[in-house]
Amino acid sequence: MEQQIKSIKVLVVDDSAFIRMLLTQILEQDPLIKVVATAVDPFDAREKIKKYQPDVITLDVEMPKMDGLTFLKNIMRLRPMPVIMVSTLTQAGAEITLQALNLGAFDFVGKPSTDVKDSILMLADELIEKVKAAAKCNTAALESSKRSRKRLIRDNQNGECELIAIGASTGGTEAIHSIITQLPVNMPPIVIVQHIPDVFSTSYARRLDNESHMIVTEVRQPTRLMPGNAYLAPGHMHMEVKRKRDDELWAVLQDSPRVNRHKPSVEVLFHSLIDSVRQNCVAVLLTGMGSDGSQALLDVRNMGALTIAQNEESSVVWGMPGKAVELGAARQILSLDKIPHFLVSQV
Repeated sequence: MEQQIKSIKVLVVDDSAFIRMLLTQILEQDPLIKVVATAVDPFDAREKIKKYQPDVITLDVEMPKMDGLTFLKNIMRLRPMPVIMVSTLTQAGAEITLQALNLGAFDFVGKPSTDVKDSILMLADELIEKVKAAAKCNTAALESSKRSRKRLIRDNQNGECELIAIGASTGGTEAIHSIITQLPVNMPPIVIVQHIPDVFSTSYARRLDNESHMIVTEVRQPTRLMPGNAYLAPGHMHMEVKRKRDDELWAVLQDSPRVNRHKPSVEVLFHSLIDSVRQNCVAVLLTGMGSDGSQALLDVRNMGALTIAQNEESSVVWGMPGKAVELGAARQILSLDKIPHFLVSQV
């Protein structure tokens, strides 16, 4: 007799009856997902968490009686579990969502401020995919990412590295933050692709800049890459590294189709290293769903560069780095807390 596959129990928390109904309909399209309950506010949600023991929660950011951030803090303190934030795709929504990720939220989906029904229906596949990934995620890594803030690492210039490239997806905003904020100012230029919407990337770059010793900027036009600076791809364009005739490295943007379902794509960034810097670089692939960047990391390794994959124990989702390890693309497989120290020792 075949063993029955256990369904994923979801609690939907939103003060809008229409959104609760819509999210329930979307999620239950998948036979592996069961919305066991809905809640109108955090107090209602608290009782239903006790009663139904959900595997995943979808949580609205703005609610009466207690805002979503405060409730998220309580969840992560008392009963850590995967939480997917349902956030408005605005600048204010971006700031709040980044705070939620910092507090331990698994991921987020964007809730547009207009044409809500049609827009959320367009996000149905993304929401279902993220709920499934959340149910299998490493909750210990979600918790540890909040504790990985350490003191600045001492300078240690050893090598000829011209550039560091970092790619990440789910769980990556906090993983990148924990790396960048520990690095000294005299590092080689760092280029970053994080799967994140356009309006969110601006806020994220600002947050990194405010909390880092390096200067962090979002690339919006061709930009010369300078030591002591980190450069984040915008959330709607691919970013590549090009070497100009004067032998300087530049970050350039291109508006070509999605690669591995993403734009910006880690694959595009890593492949650009092959012609621009060849072996004189370090490529780092961090936590994330899917396989974006894994094949390109192998290509970068094969040209002689140093390649790093985050290990499974410290990854929120060991999809992208796990695929890279499977392909033999990583020269080093390191826990998140070891990566900043290793980078400084190598470059």
